[in-house]
Amino acid sequence: MSEILQELLRVSEKAANIARACRQQEALFQLLIEEKKEGEKNKKFTVDFKTLADVLVQEVIKQNMENKFPGLEKNIFGEESNEFTNDLGEKIIIKLCSTEEETAQLLSKVLNGNKSASEALAKVVHQDVTFADAALDSIVINIPQDLMGIWVDPIGVPLMGVINQPFVSQDLNTLSWKGQCYWGLSYMGTNIHSLERAISKRNGSEKRTENSNPESESSSAFSAVISTSEKETIKAALARVCGERIFPAAGAGYKSLCVVQGLVDIYIFSEDTTFKWDSCAAHAILRAMGGGIVDMKECLERHPDSGLDLPQLLYHLENEGATGVDRWANKGGLIAYRSRKRLETFLSLLVQNLAPLETQA
Repeated sequence: MSEILQELLRVSEKAANIARACRQQEALFQLLIEEKKEGEKNKKFTVDFKTLADVLVQEVIKQNMENKFPGLEKNIFGEESNEFTNDLGEKIIIKLCSTEEETAQLLSKVLNGNKSASEALAKVVHQDVTFADAALDSIVINIPQDLMGIWVDPIGVPLMGVINQPFVSQDLNTLSWKGQCYWGLSYMGTNIHSLERAISKRNGSEKRTENSNPESESSSAFSAVISTSEKETIKAALARVCGERIFPAAGAGYKSLCVVQGLVDIYIFSEDTTFKWDSCAAHAILRAMGGGIVDMKECLERHPDSGLDLPQLLYHLENEGATGVDRWANKGGLIAYRSRKRLETFLSLLVQNLAPLETQA
């Protein structure tokens, strides 16, 4: 079923093209904003917005995956509502039409008659994209389709994930952007990811140091990326564990990718304002690398000598009693990591340093 991963890579590149098209037209980007309904707001922000580009990405993924794998569309979930209201009060359901011209006409209703913007978006949405990775051609794996679900932006623990960065480098002559794609697959003993070649090349070209063996690795200094809104008690405890190697950053997806890329050891967030679509893709890639994303609250409550498995985030259960997008929030916070051994050591140190701070509070 590596065909599904290959198709996800292709549609992720198509989605990246939509983002790049919006970036190239600043006036277009300003038009693509509509306030979310009350039940869809992320409570972390006073005002929360969605963009037409996000909705188009979801519809592109749904239609392309349904065309390639009939029946899968009903198991594709996303953050965004595809219902828009234009300045005339008309409610419009966004979908991909059979032709570029029909899609442009539909988008024009949302964009209040802006023909040039509608045509530009319709063109990139209907543009065919090819994306190939030789590493996937050698994989033969059968995952039953009826067990699968897709979170946009999985069911049970994630099996495969794709992260596509649309804006990685810019050509200073043409001002056009190039992106970078990361993927991973972890299923029934098969673990493969797109960073393997980069890691192998790096390990082959660098001399081993004292800290490159497993024993010293587990006890070496930690680095962590955190939210700019993280609790003061967590930041204080992290300062004792990581020293100055704490890096605040915006965006749950970006912070998870920092762990995937090996820029930091840990991404930790104690609040419940990230969602399944924020964590799923990175979680799958990290699982393929031997890591994962766990429930922070459950980790801290777990006795270190219990021998229990780490509480990986799950994606098939709604939060009981919650409404709107809060049904799919990561209620216990999260910790993303690349090495289980490193995580165990990190948790032990974090618990030790949190205890006196919570007693003082």
